[in-house]
Amino acid sequence: MGEEEKKKVEGTVDIGFGGLFKGLGSLFDLVSRMAEEGKDEYTRTGEITGLGSKAKGVYGFSVKMGLGGKPTIEQFGNIKATERGPVVAEVREPIVDVFDEGERLVVIAELPGVDEDDIHLEVKDDIIDLAAEAKDRKYSKEILLPSAVDADSMQSTYKNGILEITFKKKQ
Repeated sequence: MGEEEKKKVEGTVDIGFGGLFKGLGSLFDLVSRMAEEGKDEYTRTGEITGLGSKAKGVYGFSVKMGLGGKPTIEQFGNIKATERGPVVAEVREPIVDVFDEGERLVVIAELPGVDEDDIHLEVKDDIIDLAAEAKDRKYSKEILLPSAVDADSMQSTYKNGILEITFKKKQ
């Protein structure tokens, strides 16, 4: 990769909030705007390529308004911040939502580009290890749940890239 092409690729990726919020103002401004407009979620994604088609980076973040107006920020994708700068990993981190519905928990994960048979789940107390691998997509994420769940009660459905898992909470 030539020096000029390298600068172009590196210039498009900034894993800190500065690059992702560029043009949107600060996080505080975004949260204020969400409250004014009555929105409870904002998501932004992007993609970079380099080395021809050999390197592909996907990144994004989701800001959700929680209870009491407290924002929750979740990054997703396969670009990770390191001390040496952004690194494109082979494995993507999917965006995941966890809903506490009283006696049960519902987990929703976005896993586009894989088949249901490609998804592997391992549950232990209040942690789910989620992994999926297809020919050109790999996903992995450790999900911390708000409470321990009964792994035997797990039910899941997968349709159009969306995985929904439900569990009964442990008593």
